Amino acid sequence: MTQAELEKYLLAKAGTTRELPFGPDVLVFKVLGKMFATIAWQEAPLRMNLKCDPELAQILRAEYEAVQPGYHMNKEHWNTVTLDGSIRDQEILQMIDNSYVLVAAKLKKADREKLGL
Repeated sequence: MTQAELEKYLLAKAGTTRELPFGPDVLVFKVLGKMFATIAWQEAPLRMNLKCDPELAQILRAEYEAVQPGYHMNKEHWNTVTLDGSIRDQEILQMIDNSYVLVAAKLKKADREKLGL
């Protein structure tokens, strides 16, 4: 999966913006101001941080070598996913979806309604 494909998928999610709050090396994707994904876009291969349910995070880390505790993040709630081709694109998209839903679920009810959630 390319960076362009990732960004297109991330930005298609309701209420999502792309920002650079940590400098030019890390793209940050937020849903109504709350971070749900980052891309270390200058890394080869690309690396993403995604929020994850702690139990699922442990399962994914055990299943995939390319899934590690979140780099510079809360390691219980975030995974770093290295996009080295070892994980099917569909699985990566599911991880993105899960991250988005987890973060959006913590928004105010009115904001969730705006998003259609």
